[in-house]
Amino acid sequence: MRLRWLAVVVLLFASFMDLLDTTIVNVALPSIEKDLGATPAQLEWIVSGYVLTFAVLLTTGGRLGDIFGRKRLFLIGVAGFTLASASCAVATSGDMLVVSRLVQGAFGAIMIPQVLSIIQVLFAPKERAGAFGALGAISGLAAVAGPLIGGLLISQNAFELGWRSVFMINVPVGIVLFITASLCIPESRATRRVRLDVLGVVLISAALFLLVYGLIEGRALEWPVGIWIMIGASPLLLAVFIWYQNWLDKKSGSALVPPSLFHSRGYSAGVLTSFSFSASIGGFFLILVLYLQIGLGFSAIEAGLTTLPFSLAALVGSGVAVRLGPRLGKGLIFLGAIAQIGGYLWIQNIIGAQANALVGTDLIPAMALAGLGLTLLVVPLTDVALAQTSIANAGAASGVLGTFQQVGGAIGIAVIGVVFFGIVGVTFTPTVLRDAFLASIWVPIFALALAALSSTLLPSVTQVASHKADAERSLETQGIHLKQDLSTS
Repeated sequence: MRLRWLAVVVLLFASFMDLLDTTIVNVALPSIEKDLGATPAQLEWIVSGYVLTFAVLLTTGGRLGDIFGRKRLFLIGVAGFTLASASCAVATSGDMLVVSRLVQGAFGAIMIPQVLSIIQVLFAPKERAGAFGALGAISGLAAVAGPLIGGLLISQNAFELGWRSVFMINVPVGIVLFITASLCIPESRATRRVRLDVLGVVLISAALFLLVYGLIEGRALEWPVGIWIMIGASPLLLAVFIWYQNWLDKKSGSALVPPSLFHSRGYSAGVLTSFSFSASIGGFFLILVLYLQIGLGFSAIEAGLTTLPFSLAALVGSGVAVRLGPRLGKGLIFLGAIAQIGGYLWIQNIIGAQANALVGTDLIPAMALAGLGLTLLVVPLTDVALAQTSIANAGAASGVLGTFQQVGGAIGIAVIGVVFFGIVGVTFTPTVLRDAFLASIWVPIFALALAALSSTLLPSVTQVASHKADAERSLETQGIHLKQDLSTS
């Protein structure tokens, strides 16, 4: 029993390390820009590149764990993530940092899918609630801790490393995780034969890369014909990917993204809601931090503290959402999207009115409203989105949902960067940066409006409750079979 919970602690720390890296880097961007002379496009890649490779390889990482062993893939993921973090910390140019972040995201996608899979192996269905609850708490803690830890490390010039400390902090943690995981996590594989859809991975990776690369690099290159060809080729490759997935699903049932999932209107609405919501959040914090630190001269810790009301309200909102989610269902998701839109519009109004006189405390109520809306939307979303999905497809459905969420984040950052840096150009003055912020914040507002609209097509409260009851009965049956298998082995 002790080893099981020690294994859970290791898995939770790995999840925390990954989530922290999606939030901690934002407050480091101005220091990176100054120290490495990073271009606006490189700053976007530092954020979106990690998310993009993580998104593209997330489902594949889970499949690899099923095939070759979850412990083995977890250890490979931890080792690669740690080495990539060290490479980020010693980067001597913007290009080197971008490549290191891409590699870091790829190994994160190998590491993280094993977390849920190993927890399911270690615990019987009735015992998993505590571990999954702790995993949810870790997600909220990472959202709060990221900007603050990053701000403290940079402002205090920890170990005289400056911005490099936000990446170097992963190295000792990763070493401890690797050693501990190798001792306390048991090996496991899928009981049924699982095939890896290599061509599917290549097609979707190419489609997403061409789109994100074109959006990020197009402005800096003044939109040459080659960039438009890349952007135009992206939907064509996506169409080929969809055709191939349909063909493969009919032939062997091993498609990376099973098309049958989208026969459900509720699930399709959940994917669109998740994609749109994620497209709003990363881009918003990117432009906010750049405006505060470069435009208004906030220190890294001041910028981190300015975002703190958002994170604290999100933690409060998660508790509220857990209680209200089963009763309000998609209504709560719609309300969360509207609250976030209201918070962003309020922030836009405050920044427009206060201009260069803005201080962090001016944004407290508006940031809190947006943070509250975030968890009112995201906490119940997975359960509601999966309510019309068969129990047999639950794993694939949740994996695809998570992938679309990450892809939405990468594309959202790319699109908002086109607007923001298109206005800024090479003139990083407070006035120009403020104008860029006020214009580009409409991108996440539009994305949230789309999320609110698509949320109305989600399954009802009754359908969600029925799905949960079926899932519990299925898990109970699996638990009985597992005990029988163990007793005969």
